[in-house]
Amino acid sequence: MTTETSQSADGSVSAAAGTLTIVDNRTGRTYEVPIEDGTIRSTELRKIKVDEDDFGIMTYDPAYMNTASCRSSITYIDGDKGILEYRGYPIEQLAEKSSYLEVAYLLIYGRLPSRSELEEWTHLITTHTFVHENIKDFMQGFRYDAHPMGMLLASVGALSTFYPEANQIKDPELRMMQVVRLVAKMPTLAAFAYRHNRGMPYVYPDNDLSYSGNFLSMLYKIAELKYQPDPRLERALDVLFILHADHEQNCSTSAVRSVGSSQVDPYSATAAGIAALYGPLHGGANEAVLRMLRRIGTLENIPDFIAGVKAGEQRLMGFGHRVYKNFDPRAKIIKRAVEDVFEVTGKNPLLHIATELEKIALEDEYFISRKLYPNVDFYSGLIYEALGMPVEMFPVLFAIGRTSGWIAQWLEMIDDGEQKIARPRQIYTGARGVDYVPMAERS
Repeated sequence: MTTETSQSADGSVSAAAGTLTIVDNRTGRTYEVPIEDGTIRSTELRKIKVDEDDFGIMTYDPAYMNTASCRSSITYIDGDKGILEYRGYPIEQLAEKSSYLEVAYLLIYGRLPSRSELEEWTHLITTHTFVHENIKDFMQGFRYDAHPMGMLLASVGALSTFYPEANQIKDPELRMMQVVRLVAKMPTLAAFAYRHNRGMPYVYPDNDLSYSGNFLSMLYKIAELKYQPDPRLERALDVLFILHADHEQNCSTSAVRSVGSSQVDPYSATAAGIAALYGPLHGGANEAVLRMLRRIGTLENIPDFIAGVKAGEQRLMGFGHRVYKNFDPRAKIIKRAVEDVFEVTGKNPLLHIATELEKIALEDEYFISRKLYPNVDFYSGLIYEALGMPVEMFPVLFAIGRTSGWIAQWLEMIDDGEQKIARPRQIYTGARGVDYVPMAERS
């Protein structure tokens, strides 16, 4: 197999820039496959057959470890260099200078808004934060101890029944109306789920507050006439939403695209993303970090814990990433946000353990050689806990920020002429041609 030359039928060799030459050792045939953007189309491999009745070669990639499922201009990640960009803008700049709603606009529309556009966008979102009273009744039907993520999953899916026109996904105006509703109503549904889980009355949105400030109000308002969130907490939450807004083709985003490829309404597609995020390997990673820090308990126990990790007896949670082989750029930003939050709430003793654990791991050749650097989950759980959030709410908060990314990915998929309904192939490993055995004859 080579990428530089190919052999024609008469035996001559010619340059083959931008192609991959494959020799099938079963038949001796040579195939030239075009290379575009560093990839080959898997359907090109179908041409490689033993005979005409042969299905052709397939690729086997059970976790999409090396398979691109789409073309996208939304999020760029260079895991080796620790780079994350939304629409080309470095995440560091957006987290420092932007608001979540501005980033949501960037992801959805593909560019940063002008001042008037951002004002109009913010007004649209703010005036659509209220949900139908029947949605409130629907959520009140859950058990008192229902998991907030399950409530969010069900209520977002239920929105499709309140807006039946949402299935007209080819109508640009109707489509964007659903986009606004999803971004606007997600914090309201999330806050209702939290209050339900706490046995507290639901709090309606306050249109005088910012996106993040309004969410804090719906979470924590008790009897005060006007809830005024601490600006440091408000900003820290906004930064968290920005950091979680999109992250390329992760599990939940892939779910949104896969379900959305059936041309279902965006509420149902987003519910699929929430369902994927519900899993402990995706949205529950920061909870695992907190459990680890509590298990360590004190600074004095860290050396024994590190030794246990090296011996395979302990797991170091919040370090390493499927994509990043360098420092997760979001982790650096979120660490600064942790310090701002603790100025308001007081320091969590777990922060000292986390800081010391990070320091040791970053200086230890064992972890350096394995490229185990802190990721975004290492510190995000500390912020959520400082905000008074139970661990059940961690993935819910994640979902609020990720909604704009899910929608941007869904919109891109809808307008992509190459996209068809998702339908992966399989390698069948079961029995064939088995005769039915009557019940009386079965052992």
